[in-house]
Amino acid sequence: MLYLSTRGDPGRKHFCEILLEGLAPDGGLYLPEHYPRVDAATLARWRGVFNGGAPGGYAALAFEVLSLYIDDIPAADLRALCEKTYTEAVYGTPQIVPLKPLEDGVWLEALSNGPTLAFKDMAMQLLGNLFEYELARRGEQLNILGATSGDTGSAAEYAMRGKKGVRVFMLSPHGRMSPFQQAQMFSLMDENIHNIAIEGVFDDCQDIVKNVSNDLAFKRQHKIGTVNSINWARLLAQVVYYFAGYLQATDPTTGSGRSDRVSFTVPSGNFGNVCAGHVARQMGLPIEQLVVATNENDVLDEFFRTGVYRVRASADTHETSSPSMDISKASNFERFVFDLLGRDGVRVKALFGETLSRDGRFDLGADPAFPEAASRHGFRSGKSTHANRIETIRDVFQRHGVMIDTHTADGVKVAREFLQDGTPMIVLETALPIKFAETIVEALGRQPHRPPQFEGIEDLPKRVRLMPASTAAVQAFIAEHCASA
Repeated sequence: MLYLSTRGDPGRKHFCEILLEGLAPDGGLYLPEHYPRVDAATLARWRGVFNGGAPGGYAALAFEVLSLYIDDIPAADLRALCEKTYTEAVYGTPQIVPLKPLEDGVWLEALSNGPTLAFKDMAMQLLGNLFEYELARRGEQLNILGATSGDTGSAAEYAMRGKKGVRVFMLSPHGRMSPFQQAQMFSLMDENIHNIAIEGVFDDCQDIVKNVSNDLAFKRQHKIGTVNSINWARLLAQVVYYFAGYLQATDPTTGSGRSDRVSFTVPSGNFGNVCAGHVARQMGLPIEQLVVATNENDVLDEFFRTGVYRVRASADTHETSSPSMDISKASNFERFVFDLLGRDGVRVKALFGETLSRDGRFDLGADPAFPEAASRHGFRSGKSTHANRIETIRDVFQRHGVMIDTHTADGVKVAREFLQDGTPMIVLETALPIKFAETIVEALGRQPHRPPQFEGIEDLPKRVRLMPASTAAVQAFIAEHCASA
């Protein structure tokens, strides 16, 4: 399997090359030359491999999916990496991603059982093991530069702690994360972990990561890699839980047993999580609808309603109670547009390069083929506000006794708008409620459950560097700490 850039660079690379690289040299994102197709017979075999989420089943399913895309890691090694990553000891449950019925037609897929209580652990734990494996094979080191709106940072840092040959430089928007999210990151004292709080919003952090990645001389000199979902390996790992959700929802003994198709609703800001669902659907997973749930930062909802992709300035990016989605430039969206436009790299480069830089927007809605093309890929969208999520958190707890976090509440609110008789709607859980305790207290008048290992985390000493939104300042910090290591 070879990988190409969404912006038309003629080069083709193997998985382990793009694993350590991040963005393509032309600024594009990597995608496989084609999506492997999965037929009904393969799904039936994978149902036996997964075995309803029996111990070891998720790791076995992960190997089956990943092996379709990775041909430069020996099969035995790849299987061992999956088995090392997806264990009950790490995720607290043998099913890893158990599916839980919520109400008629709606299911929650639990993705937040990992070390940092957020869905990002599902991919980041594997990414950490892949990095360590490949760097050891090469005898090299890697400096990871990432941006986080709340959960990517802690998931990456917990996954990379103590990993040989890896340093992490994580950018976050100053004062924009919840106190729990900040404490998870800033309380880490590991020498290979560096937290940088940027005076700006998440999009400023993400822009810096892209600027550094596009500075090819600096990137090569300092061996810069990425853990954001612009890294294909991370997105690929997320594809697995779409198959796991489908296999559980359609299991005749434990699932709904009423349909061989499912729909997914995905709280989304950067489009990475739902893009993994798009990849699964392109592979042949019977997904009826992929529903994008946004918060007040509704760039993606606006696109799927109108065909207009309009990025917002930092000053126009709302600070909300679902802060991990306070994003106005959806990095992974370029991958979907590449597929939507028939993989026309020249056109994608023009849209995401010249047009966005000049106009801050582009409009595909004027194309008569747009509605049909978007519908063909199964996408729907909706928006949730603070009042909506408070109401949803309260309603779900009062009627079902289930406490959900703010982002998952956005998902449930929007999912209810797209239910279809006989087709299970799976809402992807985003995080555990403790990460957003202030809003939970507002909705329910009570504190969410706090796992014992996180008692008093907000009171721990913190190590973080405050910086302006400057690519040069971040590069200088990286160079200084690489030199002193």
